[in-house]
Amino acid sequence: MVKELVIYPDDRIMACGDVRGFDESVGKLFDDIIDTMKAHNLEALSAMQVAHPFNMFVVKKDGEYLEFANPRILIKEDRFEAPESSSYYPENISIVVPRYAKMKIVYEDRNGQTKYMDSEGDKKFAALFQQMMDFSLGGTILDRVDKKQKEQFLAALENKGIMPEVGDVCPTFSKKDYFVSFADKLLFLMGASLFAALFHFSKETLQKIYTIDKFLFPSILILMVGFFIYAFYESKKYRQCSSCQVGNNIGVVIKRSVLALILAIATYFIYEHALHS
Repeated sequence: MVKELVIYPDDRIMACGDVRGFDESVGKLFDDIIDTMKAHNLEALSAMQVAHPFNMFVVKKDGEYLEFANPRILIKEDRFEAPESSSYYPENISIVVPRYAKMKIVYEDRNGQTKYMDSEGDKKFAALFQQMMDFSLGGTILDRVDKKQKEQFLAALENKGIMPEVGDVCPTFSKKDYFVSFADKLLFLMGASLFAALFHFSKETLQKIYTIDKFLFPSILILMVGFFIYAFYESKKYRQCSSCQVGNNIGVVIKRSVLALILAIATYFIYEHALHS
């Protein structure tokens, strides 16, 4: 049966719960969602968008209607930006949204059986799936962009106009990556300096290399502090920016700081031995 679509500003899409009992009503709702998709020529549709507050949706892929109940994304990688629109917002206005092309998904089918899916390379499916996940989490595509974009989108929607050129999108390449790139180069130099002691350089040359190496370790730590500060700034600027998550940034800082410490200790013992032997 074709259902009536929930259209903005109807806020019934903002409350959702997992499917608990898998009886025939679940299959019936999936059938209704598919019928509604066909009637409105939609590529994806969630139960929330037909006024049923359940964590379930359907995404069309290669002509097949794939059903997902209680889906979870276990792993997501390969970030990209995609222009998206939604049947929830009329006028077919699009906005650029950050998504991930590679996913590992766990979900349940209409019978409550646990299923797994690996998706890679199909950006259209990935964007649609993640848009439906937003509805399942009580949000929309506007919850994936910054305040300025959201205001522009709503203004365009109100005026039934064209979405202005997107600015301030959470970047694929962040300026904080310069900190990491420079730190990696210094780490490479620290590693290369370890092998200098194996060659027959004069003690004067080794002393110069050792002196330079002593500045590399604190320089890397300073770069990591700068990286973390800038990453914190970006996490405030871009809402729900996955590459700006604190956990990811702490991992970057710890990994490079620990490696720098190990190289510094190794350099100390190798050069102290070479210079005083």
